[in-house]
Amino acid sequence: MSQPPPIQYWWVNHKRTPGQRLVGAYLWSAQGRRKSNRNESSRNMARVQPGDLIWLHTDGAVRAIGIALESATLTSTGWQLPVRFMELDVPLQPQAHASALAPVLPHEHSPLRASGACIPGVYLASIPGAMAAVLRELLAGQVEDIEFRITDAADSELAAEWAEQVIQQRTDLTAPEKLQLIRARRGQGEFRKSLEKHEYACRLSGLLDRRHLRARHIKPWSVCSDQEKLDGFNGLLFSPHFDHLFARGYIAFADNGELLISRYLNPAVLQSWKIALPINVGTFKPQQCPYLDYHRHAVFERPENGRRGAP
Repeated sequence: MSQPPPIQYWWVNHKRTPGQRLVGAYLWSAQGRRKSNRNESSRNMARVQPGDLIWLHTDGAVRAIGIALESATLTSTGWQLPVRFMELDVPLQPQAHASALAPVLPHEHSPLRASGACIPGVYLASIPGAMAAVLRELLAGQVEDIEFRITDAADSELAAEWAEQVIQQRTDLTAPEKLQLIRARRGQGEFRKSLEKHEYACRLSGLLDRRHLRARHIKPWSVCSDQEKLDGFNGLLFSPHFDHLFARGYIAFADNGELLISRYLNPAVLQSWKIALPINVGTFKPQQCPYLDYHRHAVFERPENGRRGAP
């Protein structure tokens, strides 16, 4: 499988209202601005890729770091870019570090003057890796901490979003074939039809009502071959809370149906969701076992689960 594209770095000059928190769900940019800086910002919205890192500057300081979760979509009112932001514990004032930042500013469409003051009209600007490196150093580990906290929660979605874009760009697939692969990511289409031929309920809750069941790939969709993405044996039906535990590696299954619990799962979750051990959900079919083996070795009790701690 191809490797994801390298991370790009972006800078946002954000004007917030009094009392507004910076932790938001998306960036937004209107279409049709006349000024060249604003047009460049609008074009940049379409250039941001999932996983790109964004510095958010407001009120004279860098106050939050964000990671793009998906590509921007063009709506009737402008571009909308899903981003997850987290605020810095110690904001950074560029004017206090102008001598370090001035040599690494972008040559064109810079979001800052050499003095460190923001340039009015520049909303979203591309910044070079050298500038990103200086910002990381000045922020003394805060960027890396936020990167981990965001990607720890969103890494699988970022990988899936990138994989979906790769499918869209492929020339060896017809449009209907691309649609089926993408629908499979969401537990829909041919994947779900194939899955429901041999799985009828959530094996843990016993729920039969398919309207409330999620179709989950056992081997994550983002790392599957085309055939594996559509293979109904590479899937299970889950009630939403158990779907969360399985996807994040807090639970797994032995081939004989024994429920495996991660050492990192908070025991309070077991009590609250009335999971009384031991549990056996029934033997799996031979075609499911290779996928279950992958999940046990590549998803269950991943190292990042240990660093994350209890949910």
